Amino acid sequence: MTLATEVPTDVEPVAPRSGVVGRFLRNPLGLASAIILALVILAAILVPLLGLPDPNAVNLREALKPSSVQHLLGADSSGRDILSRLLWGSRINLLGAALAVAIALVIGVVAGLIAGYYGGWFDSVSSWFNNFTMALPGIVVLLAVRAVVGPSVWVAMAVFGVLLFPGFFRVVRGAVQAVRNELYVDAARVSGLSDFRIIGRHILTVVRAPVIIQIARLLSIAIAIQAGLEFLGVSDSSVASWGSMLNDGFRKIVLNPVLILWPSLAIGLVCMALVLFANALRDALEERGTHGRAPRRARTAPAASPESTMTAGPAPGANTALLSVAGLKVAYGYGPLEKEVVHGVTFHVEQGEVLGLVGESGSGKTQTAFSILGLLPEGGRVSAGSILFDGKELTSLVDPQRRALRGTEIAYIPQEPMSNLDPTFRIGYQLTVPLRKRLGLSKEEATQRALALLARVGIADPEKVFKSYPHEISGGMAQRVLIAGAVSCSPRLLIADEPTTALDVTVQAEVLDLLRDLQRETGMAVIMVTHNFGVVADVCDRVAVMQAGRIVEIDDVERILSQPSVDYTRRLLDSMLEDGPVRPYPFEDDVTENSSPAELPVPAEAKE
Repeated sequence: MTLATEVPTDVEPVAPRSGVVGRFLRNPLGLASAIILALVILAAILVPLLGLPDPNAVNLREALKPSSVQHLLGADSSGRDILSRLLWGSRINLLGAALAVAIALVIGVVAGLIAGYYGGWFDSVSSWFNNFTMALPGIVVLLAVRAVVGPSVWVAMAVFGVLLFPGFFRVVRGAVQAVRNELYVDAARVSGLSDFRIIGRHILTVVRAPVIIQIARLLSIAIAIQAGLEFLGVSDSSVASWGSMLNDGFRKIVLNPVLILWPSLAIGLVCMALVLFANALRDALEERGTHGRAPRRARTAPAASPESTMTAGPAPGANTALLSVAGLKVAYGYGPLEKEVVHGVTFHVEQGEVLGLVGESGSGKTQTAFSILGLLPEGGRVSAGSILFDGKELTSLVDPQRRALRGTEIAYIPQEPMSNLDPTFRIGYQLTVPLRKRLGLSKEEATQRALALLARVGIADPEKVFKSYPHEISGGMAQRVLIAGAVSCSPRLLIADEPTTALDVTVQAEVLDLLRDLQRETGMAVIMVTHNFGVVADVCDRVAVMQAGRIVEIDDVERILSQPSVDYTRRLLDSMLEDGPVRPYPFEDDVTENSSPAELPVPAEAKE
């Protein structure tokens, strides 16, 4: 099979993008904080190789000695080298803080993702534990732990990490709840991706920015709390640390105020650098594509196309019904609160046929389509009826079995093109992941197929769009990308839910032409959900008219358009404006610059 493509004749170039590292390095505060943190971490790692004095070696003869060649920062009240204790102490403080935050990160992020995405009983239980943990007095708990297990900094920081997990849980749970019902997440479900994959690749990227800020914030808190515990003498006094140095400096502050300067400076500098580093990293990760302009729509000219890898479906003349829906009822709630929104819908779709599902807003078209996909909104269920697809009863399948059909057997084109593309990933990634996941293609094979699909759906410059983010392309181009993604795994049934609603008239015609051509080439069956009889007349073979959750009429498109048998269908047809007279109001010759609204001509119909 050959695929028609287009050659760009006038494409405006896009400024080259800058990577995350480049954007980060252009931030002076981020660069300075990264240098400070790198030096502190490097010093903590290399301190055994620096040949410094033993941090615990007591020499009372040199107590409170000022800076010298032997002691660059001087000696403390016991004659121990301050620089050596400062660097050795950085290992304890940094590792202790990292341990606490790592434990909090694992518990809080994992629990927040699951609670925010699935909700239900896990959300209730984890929220209760979150509130309980927040109500505990942290210092009292740590003092109690010290009394039980002894002065161990590692045990204390591990317990503190558990106490810190609400800092991650609340942020992650709230962020996930805000995006779990976004259209691009629904699009990922329709593609057949598993929940684990959706959470890991689409949901986790949304919580990335607040998690980065929380990591820096909680690291700073952990460093300060650990130093406070050491200052109070809760930890092991034989281990060099910044807190024990604060304790010694505070006791000798009258004799040598400089003793308290160095650990205070180290704690303050590291905490400040952590916050600045996290903010700069967050900005660098989130500011994608802001250094280039969105591409202008190109004028295109038809040209010869590459060979397609799409597999042709069954012949349109096949007699066996691919999809059969009988007595379908969709309800929300249970018992006395149950509300039925679809009432006994029955229809079928033959292989290679295009069925139009027509009705006004709220008539149950989308609910019927979502029932076939198995993606009813939360609280919705198929309360009665049968959905038979290629001999399989879909209502009896469990979620993994339904997921296996999406993308490869049943595909979906949504209404809002821009909202159904994940803004955090490039177009190419969103097209190739289903190909690699569902068809087992290699990265190179998936890339080549995605480029061929982009060319087939009329993208003038497939490689540029492949590398673009969703905000860098137009709405019409985004709809073409979604169509390419829907047909990428050669589905046998395509459900198109108002695919032209958000597009201007010219682009609508192009998209309808594209859908018609793809249907003819692949032989797939199509359910066209729409309220526009113009779309029905253009692409459909048969029409099912829905009103208030019921199908009131179903017949061939010619008969429906010429001889509708139901008053509701006639009213829908009468509401079309394509064949109506052009309203001559106001007449241009009768309007002057000084005309008031009362002086404007009034049509005869309005006077009557």
